[in-house]
Amino acid sequence: MTPQISLLLSAVFLVFLAHTAISPIIAPLSREVGLAEWQIGVTISASASMVVLTSQFWGRRSQSWGRKPVLTAAFAVATSTMAVFALLAYLGMAGVVTGWVLFLLFVVLRGFGFGTALAAVPPTAQAYIADVTSDAATRIKGMAGVGAVQGVAMIGGAVVGGVLAAFGLLIPLIVTPFLLAAGLYVVRFRLRAEPATTLIKRPATIRPHDRRVLPFLITGFGMFTALGFVQIITGFIVQDRLNLDGEMTGLVTGGTLLAMGIGMSFSQSVIVPRSGWSPPTLLRVGTPVALVGFLLLIPDIGLVPILLAVLFTGLGLGTAVPGFTAGPSLLVRREEQGSLAGLIGATNGLTFVIAPTSSTALYSVWPPLPIVTGATLMAAVVVLAWVHPRFKQFTPIMESTLPAGSDWSPAASLDQPVRPGSTTSPGSAPAKSVIEKSANC
Repeated sequence: MTPQISLLLSAVFLVFLAHTAISPIIAPLSREVGLAEWQIGVTISASASMVVLTSQFWGRRSQSWGRKPVLTAAFAVATSTMAVFALLAYLGMAGVVTGWVLFLLFVVLRGFGFGTALAAVPPTAQAYIADVTSDAATRIKGMAGVGAVQGVAMIGGAVVGGVLAAFGLLIPLIVTPFLLAAGLYVVRFRLRAEPATTLIKRPATIRPHDRRVLPFLITGFGMFTALGFVQIITGFIVQDRLNLDGEMTGLVTGGTLLAMGIGMSFSQSVIVPRSGWSPPTLLRVGTPVALVGFLLLIPDIGLVPILLAVLFTGLGLGTAVPGFTAGPSLLVRREEQGSLAGLIGATNGLTFVIAPTSSTALYSVWPPLPIVTGATLMAAVVVLAWVHPRFKQFTPIMESTLPAGSDWSPAASLDQPVRPGSTTSPGSAPAKSVIEKSANC
């Protein structure tokens, strides 16, 4: 792994550490400031909406503007937004700002503002990884690396947020802007900007219905929607099943998310790199394991089953998600990678537009209902991963994108400029016929 990729992954880690550090206190915080469950669900859905609306924009801009400018802008917006959000939470707990004004400001800051900034990070990182890898195994490992640091961030965020919550619900919110500021420092002063000649002025756009990627998008949508149905209500499950107060709920929820993070991190740092499995195999192995986790979470039988359930969910999704992210990237050209990364990010975000509001509403009707719904969706994903022809006949085309005898490689693209004025990578034209054949399978 090159130093620049390590820096990139550090930035991804910091933004998701900040994101997950407040997860343990969202449920008790909403109740402390007088917001209903559905209102916090709407806030999370608003954030996800911005991911859907802006992910492809950021993915393409990462290829035309450059990775560093996009990441710098994203971290600057995230840092300032969450600093103001922490102040708003304080005013809400003090009773200075209440009711619908508080709710709308939650949506604007935590929803629209932070959601737009967060949307830029994964597509930019994925487009970068796709740009500097030249074979399927390395691509899968790189995509798993992005997922692995998110898993580690989930562990760190659960620990940081849970432990700090024991000293007060506001403490994690105060720490979050400092984590984001550290990420801003990394991308602004440590990450090297790529040469302007390697940028693509007019990145290609991939549509969701493109037959090369559609089965993967459906699978990813199902997985993340299922996860969303249980992730946002985890704090409510912990508090209501174990009869805990606000601070203790934050601490125990942090431990619960820690178990999920451990599962995801282990899968993406150990199982995926060492297995050598293809993307379809990763999906076929990971999704049934995640389904077991969902089924274990349905009955109300204490803390230990909750921890086991989220551990299995983390193990399964940690194995399956690299198949979802790396698989379609092996089927498209270099100038399509940014758009594809944005499309994957938008798919992930779309799930959290639907799931938080739906799950919190269903939780109010009957607490196990959102878990049952998530388990049903995950079962459908398992079936799709095993029966769809795209997963049975998966043929990567990335090794065929270079013409015979070419010296150029994607890994060298950051140091060796392409021809001035070129908007496609060398070798992309010979690969077109292969891609068209793949798209018509």
